[in-house]
Amino acid sequence: MKLIFLPPRWGGPGWGPPRATRQSAGTHPSLTPARETARPAVRLGLRLAQGLNEAAARRIEQARAERPFTSVDDLARRAQLDVKALNQLAAADALITLAGHRRQQVWQGAALKSAPELLRDAPIDEDALVLPAAPEGEEIVHDYAALGLTLRRHPLALLRPRLARWRLRSAQELKAARHGEQVRACGIVIGRQQPGTAKGTIFVTLEDETGPVNVIVWKSVRVAEDQRNALLRSRLLAVQGEWQIGQDSGGHVRHLIAQRFVDLTPLLGRIAGLTTSRDFH
Repeated sequence: MKLIFLPPRWGGPGWGPPRATRQSAGTHPSLTPARETARPAVRLGLRLAQGLNEAAARRIEQARAERPFTSVDDLARRAQLDVKALNQLAAADALITLAGHRRQQVWQGAALKSAPELLRDAPIDEDALVLPAAPEGEEIVHDYAALGLTLRRHPLALLRPRLARWRLRSAQELKAARHGEQVRACGIVIGRQQPGTAKGTIFVTLEDETGPVNVIVWKSVRVAEDQRNALLRSRLLAVQGEWQIGQDSGGHVRHLIAQRFVDLTPLLGRIAGLTTSRDFH
């Protein structure tokens, strides 16, 4: 995952969520010499780095326009960034092309203390300390903490072996389910809706590593108190029910008609407190 140094938009019409764009190069040319790779990159703006202020981002933009950054030290000196700003960039995994994995970024950022005026422009020439990379799960947690999202694997991809043992199907696997079949699904809750015109029906959208699952909870379904708490409060929700396939003007419509719920939020660990859903907006 790379947080690319793009010119920030700190207000006005462009302040909403950034539009993800893909490029053929694995890194941005402003950070490293031009090298084409087959691996695409999702480019995210600096505004997603939590805590980074506009003034620091503007200095990064101006320094980058002069010439590419060659190291964390070069970035800090030319953009006049303090340790706090470097730590914010490292937490967002934004220094990956300059320092390597996140632990290495944090170490290098923390090591760059403010130098006296006489030595401010003097480069630091020391042997780098090589740290082991963090496990994937830890990196995903840090992504959510610093950015509110991850460009690594979806958290449920790491849980899939356990979920599969419990016969909880992915969104992709449900596409092969038959109309009327009893199925189980599980996903991070990204939205709960109860429109005024739905006569008490609740619509829940789950998300796993393969896509969304639309869940319908009819008002007529009696939900026990412990299951109601799972339905209304869980961050990771398992649902058992009847799979239905219908038709509309756009083609097939697939829904899971809910009958039973289980709260699996503890499986998310620290990520549970870092994810949000749009509930009854």
